[in-house]
Amino acid sequence: MYLTWLDSNSWLIEMGNKRILLDPWLVGNLVFGNMPWLFQGMRSQPRPIPEVIDLILLSQGLEDHAHPDTLKQLDRSIPVVASPNAAKVVQELGYSQITSLAHGESYMLTDSVTIQAFPGSPIGPFLTENAYLLREASSGQTLYYEPHGYHAEAVRAIAPVDVVITPMVSLEVPLLGAIIQGHKTALQVAQWLRPQVMLPTAAGGDISFTGFLNSVLRGSGSIADLRTQLAENGLTTQVIEPKPGDRLEISLENRVSV
Repeated sequence: MYLTWLDSNSWLIEMGNKRILLDPWLVGNLVFGNMPWLFQGMRSQPRPIPEVIDLILLSQGLEDHAHPDTLKQLDRSIPVVASPNAAKVVQELGYSQITSLAHGESYMLTDSVTIQAFPGSPIGPFLTENAYLLREASSGQTLYYEPHGYHAEAVRAIAPVDVVITPMVSLEVPLLGAIIQGHKTALQVAQWLRPQVMLPTAAGGDISFTGFLNSVLRGSGSIADLRTQLAENGLTTQVIEPKPGDRLEISLENRVSV
């Protein structure tokens, strides 16, 4: 398994000889609802679009997961697996092969990788987006991804999982609560899933942020905090802190699910 963090929530996952582009924001600025005064993310430079993409995987329909400018530059014939909300975004952009996954549903990529959707982040009072479990058919290796630190009880049944990608810090808006709750839940999901490896997501390696929302966000927690918590709870999970653009080979021990 190879993982390349492309900054923010964007990843290139290589499993089962397939290349899966996850939640890509690679070009242009990040703006929610055409309101840069509220929040805007800016890259220091565009990130090259990976070659040979077998699947685009989208966990949410918001711009930081289904980034319109990036999706406009990708080949519309690439298959897309998406939450129902994100499926609407790519449908409007003219993608031709779209699979919308509701919670509990699965998709198999050419007998190589199975993708199962779980409840993920709540977006407002009536919408819960997707978390995903990816399983390589030949080796049985597994990867779990949830980008905001919201982990449904249902994922406990899939333990153990080899790799977990999830936030390790929290971001809160005073009086409104957590947007990302990694500091509160990263240890919990490690205890539930007993991963060999964890990697952080939702950080901004080569990105700067402006706007009113950015000015009031408050962060808590750190990767060092999580490492300490894991050790104190007797967990041997390795926490890897990636750099944007580095292709990491994830070496995993063989183990049998229980």
